[in-house]
Amino acid sequence: MFAWPEANKDFVSGVLAPGQCGHAWFFAFADNEILLRFDANGDFQPMDLTDEPLIEKLSKKKHFMGMYGDTACFAVEVQRDEEHQFGGLRSIFGKTDNLMLAMAGRAQQICEWYRSHQFCGKCGAKAVEQSNDRAMYCQRCEMYSYPRLSPSIIVLVHRGEKVLLARNHRFPEGMYSTLAGFVEPGESIEETVAREVKEEVGVKVHNLEYLGSQPWPFPNSLMLGFHAEYESGDIRLQDDEIADARWFPIDDLPTIPGEIAISRWLIDDYLHRQGL
Repeated sequence: MFAWPEANKDFVSGVLAPGQCGHAWFFAFADNEILLRFDANGDFQPMDLTDEPLIEKLSKKKHFMGMYGDTACFAVEVQRDEEHQFGGLRSIFGKTDNLMLAMAGRAQQICEWYRSHQFCGKCGAKAVEQSNDRAMYCQRCEMYSYPRLSPSIIVLVHRGEKVLLARNHRFPEGMYSTLAGFVEPGESIEETVAREVKEEVGVKVHNLEYLGSQPWPFPNSLMLGFHAEYESGDIRLQDDEIADARWFPIDDLPTIPGEIAISRWLIDDYLHRQGL
């Protein structure tokens, strides 16, 4: 059986930082761009305790995220300066492992949540950060605002020795991937899969199988991954969303996403089941 990547099973979330810690990671963000630092092998590295003077100099807000073993993990909002390079999270794709990508994604979402919830969304009053919970609180209308996740589905449609892959208009030339979309209010996850496939490429699917999930911080999605068997229909593109979609033989696939993405895990899993 294909082994799905495990990112942070040893991570314990928390909001109250320990008084002292022997090890720490700092994931620093200016807006939604992470401070980029790479080791001699070109792999992304977060800042650590040796960087505390720099953290204190640049920091606007520090959020404790939790513990990974004996390492305290922090999301830090910093001021951008000319001495350091910043980039979107995609800048570290292929240059880190699933753990670091998951931690960086968590940090980005916490920073974005804090920045965008300074005021109550109901009455407009100034919100107050809670010390014992990851929440912003409005004292006027007593509403709590927690970090928000937007559930979405991602699905590999298959028909024997062929898989249905599509190109979004934003994809690099020649890149194809699995189908994806957001859950609408009132929908079950299964209904979302059927609707999104029908809307984007015009075919019906059945025999859904849930495989796993991946946090996807662009900006705050949780991707729920499925395989689905083709039932009926011909490919008809949703022109404003899909540039092209085709049935590809499993032994002759186009360029597909890298190994860091859940879309690739879905494809690799199906190839493994077919003996490839």
